Amino acid sequence: MSSSTRIVALLLFCAAKTLRAADYPAPAEADYTIRNFKFTSGESLPELRIHYRTLGKPEKDAQGKTRNAVLIMHGTTGSGAQFIPRPEFAGELFGKDQPLDATKFFIVLPDGIGHGKSSKPSDGLDAKFPHYGYIEMVEAQYRLLTDGLGVNHARLVMGTSMGGMHAWLWGETHPEFMDALMPLASLPTQISGRNRAWRRMIIDAIRSDPAWNGGEYKAQPPSLRTAEVPNAIARVALLRDPVARPLGGPVVEVCAVAKRDLKADEVLDKFVADYMKTSDANDVLYALEASHDYDPGPNLDKIRAPLLAINSADDLINPPELGILEREIKRVPHGRAIVIPLSDKTRGHGSHTIAALWKDQLAKLLKETEKQLEISRLRSE
Repeated sequence: MSSSTRIVALLLFCAAKTLRAADYPAPAEADYTIRNFKFTSGESLPELRIHYRTLGKPEKDAQGKTRNAVLIMHGTTGSGAQFIPRPEFAGELFGKDQPLDATKFFIVLPDGIGHGKSSKPSDGLDAKFPHYGYIEMVEAQYRLLTDGLGVNHARLVMGTSMGGMHAWLWGETHPEFMDALMPLASLPTQISGRNRAWRRMIIDAIRSDPAWNGGEYKAQPPSLRTAEVPNAIARVALLRDPVARPLGGPVVEVCAVAKRDLKADEVLDKFVADYMKTSDANDVLYALEASHDYDPGPNLDKIRAPLLAINSADDLINPPELGILEREIKRVPHGRAIVIPLSDKTRGHGSHTIAALWKDQLAKLLKETEKQLEISRLRSE
């Protein structure tokens, strides 16, 4: 194949991916303001802004119960925007006849407290912003759905990474609210090991940086660079992995590069430089420290909805060799766990966003729970 033919093929491939990503309704964006929101720390905000995106329209049955709502929650320092218009996620899930067909489901993609366009330290309060945890983040999501959007029931609650951890908490704190749960790339236990280590490294780097100045800095402190180094290193490691695809992890897309001999230094420098342009040290610090109250372990038996937990074998943050997921899932009444085997398609912790790896399992979960719902309806008639 000539070089010109390769270029044409590449352009056609990229165009096909773009068209596929657009094969679902455009999302609507808005803010919901929660008045006098109280945090477990005793702090409060007179107005807490929760930004969100929605696709599709809510539908209610004859009893006024919402039947088609799907809540999808993002990871640490991310936002609901990270799922759209990514072809590997939205392009695999939201299109016509796909598992979460947006013409049938009402999909809600919120920005968690401290993330995206929701209220966060960098809005002006800086280090005076209330210290939040995962419990408050879940409560704000619940208030958004029920008070803000009029959703009184969810067909599915799912999330990736931090959002996966939120899904476990959702199942415990609102056990009758959803028909199904699907946490991705998470563990139902207190954060420890590698997960705790990288958080601690970043937290300590920022807090010990004189330029951070107790959170009252005028320019971003140099330690902010440290916040992205662990993620960047993970992506560089993929470049060295003989079973990984030649172009590495999600940071290196085939439509964004022209050659296959990228060096680790180039990937690291570009990724960190881009991160520095859009990130804030206090926002990152608060987001990492928010995991302090995450401990679903004692209440796993309170989860009532069918739950499917999905992790990947090459996840450095949630290493399967510890056996935590396999052990703890036994305590969930209707729980099931899957660990996706390592392959040239998995992307470590980032496999949570590669829907092609697990969308068949999602479709199976929806089909199984739909049958259960139908049986329950027939019994009640």
